[in-house]
Amino acid sequence: MSGTDDPELAIGVDAFTEQGVGLEVAVVGAGAVGATAAYDLATEGADVTLYDRDSVASDATGRAAGICYDAFADGLDADIASDAIERFRAFSGDDTFPFVECPYVWLAREDDADGADAIREQVRRMQDNDIVAFEMDGDALADRFPTLRTDDVAVAGIAGAAGYTDPARYTACLAAAATGAGATLETDTPVDVRADPPRVVRPDGAVHEVDAVLVAAGARTKQLLANAGISLAMKPYRVQALIANGDLAEPMCYDATGDFYLRPHADGFLAGDGTEEREADPDAYDRDADPNFAADLREQVAHRVPGIADGDLDRAWAGLCTATPDRDPLVGQVDGGLYVATGFQGHGFMRAPAIGERVAEEILGGSGVEAFDPTRFDGDEAFDVIEGMALDGN
Repeated sequence: MSGTDDPELAIGVDAFTEQGVGLEVAVVGAGAVGATAAYDLATEGADVTLYDRDSVASDATGRAAGICYDAFADGLDADIASDAIERFRAFSGDDTFPFVECPYVWLAREDDADGADAIREQVRRMQDNDIVAFEMDGDALADRFPTLRTDDVAVAGIAGAAGYTDPARYTACLAAAATGAGATLETDTPVDVRADPPRVVRPDGAVHEVDAVLVAAGARTKQLLANAGISLAMKPYRVQALIANGDLAEPMCYDATGDFYLRPHADGFLAGDGTEEREADPDAYDRDADPNFAADLREQVAHRVPGIADGDLDRAWAGLCTATPDRDPLVGQVDGGLYVATGFQGHGFMRAPAIGERVAEEILGGSGVEAFDPTRFDGDEAFDVIEGMALDGN
């Protein structure tokens, strides 16, 4: 954690209600969703232990792009994204983590008629849901963002409620805030999960029986639930990203036709694509980027932003996202006292402040998110992995 010795003070946990007093909860997975849920539970008075097999934000969260936007045409998704951005703004600061306001652009090229029609329809639906979004043609886009090449752009959508942050710093801040509110953090502790009653089993065999267990362990959530006798309709899949030098102030951009995204970064710019549309093994996947990944993606980026074509490569890597049959996440109770939060199709970090809050509310006796109920699937469904960063995912 950087920036403060007492980050919990900076985000306002100096007082809490007693809604969760007497409730003992184990949260498995100290990524963005798990750390946020632990924070929200602890501030309601619950006795929380946050476990992770490695360190805070050591897996998928630490490899996330940090892009955050409210560019969803579906009303529920838009509400969750809006709430998440408001919490990013509220928690961020000089003593916690940065949240940089930055417009989000998604575009389709002139030879992509279906993509262009999809963007126009998305913008219309967003406006119907009172989301601040605008449609632009290539000329208008060039006037607004002169760094972008726009001569091949048929249409673009612009979302103003957007920004980017450092996923690892956000998560470290929320984990520290959770401990400041009374939670216990146990890193380097690869626990197992059991149901009926809900409990976790520590590496030494000691059993920690609790009132509720939340499994927010990213790609490993499926196996942890399987060990508890519960099948989960989720598949991990591999994605790739890079950071390179180059002066990019704005916007964040998703080129839907080229199938890549980029955003400003303290070291230049961050870009990604390289989705593998097949299930990956979370214990055996290649964490390094493919040999040709960086060169191929930088050629795509140079096409869209010519001014950053010659920057040196800083680093490239691979991480895991999680898919579900209907591309909606699995959030809520799967068994008595056993809860999950997974299946975010690459949008987990940007939704974490709102998802963590909602699943904490459900554990405390609230209604949860009916559309994301993980029991809507049997767990043995056959489905294809489809990337999350796509027009119909916005």
